[in-house]
Amino acid sequence: MAQLGDGLDQAVRKAFTRPVPKSAGARMRYLVRQLKGTRAAAEVLGISQRTVERYVKDQIRRPRPELAARLAAEVTRRWQPQIRAKAKERAATTDGIVVDTRARFGYTAAPGSTDDSRMRHLTVALPPEFAARLFDARDQGATEQRLRDIAAEGLQEIYFKDRGRRADGLLVEFTDLEHIEFDL
Repeated sequence: MAQLGDGLDQAVRKAFTRPVPKSAGARMRYLVRQLKGTRAAAEVLGISQRTVERYVKDQIRRPRPELAARLAAEVTRRWQPQIRAKAKERAATTDGIVVDTRARFGYTAAPGSTDDSRMRHLTVALPPEFAARLFDARDQGATEQRLRDIAAEGLQEIYFKDRGRRADGLLVEFTDLEHIEFDL
C-alpha cells in the first residue's frame, strides 16, 4: 500500500481547477485526445481499438470494474498537467507542504534520553526543500520506504529538532504509520 505516494498525488489533485471527467465516454474521449489516437489509448488500457471507438461514440457506457479503474487512473494521471506542475513548483519553492500524520516514531537518541517509541498525531508544515525532495523522489519512482525516510527526516528536523535548536544527534523514523495526509 503506497500511502505516501498516494497522499502526495491527492494533495496535487486538490489544486485542480476543473473536475476530472466522470462518464466512461468522456474519460475515453479525453484519453484519446491526449494520446492522439484510439490505438494508443487501447494499448495503454489493454483493450482493443474497436472497444475504445465504441466508448468514444457512447455505444458502451459501463466498463468492467477493472477497466473503469484503469481508465480513471490514466485520465487522472494526465489531467491538468500545467496546474499539477505549478502546484508542485509552488510547494517546492515557496509554500512548502503540510504533513498531517498519526504514526509511531522510533528514535535513536543520545545516551540518557528515552528512545521509547509512542503513537503521535502531528500536523507540521515542512519547508520547501522537503516538499521538493518528496516530489522529486515521487516523480523518479522512489519506493514507499524512501518517501517515508524523507518525510521522517523532515519531521525530525522541523518538529523534533526544532530546526537544529534542540535534540542534537536525534534520529527519527516511522515505525508504524496509521494515517498520513498532505496539503499544499
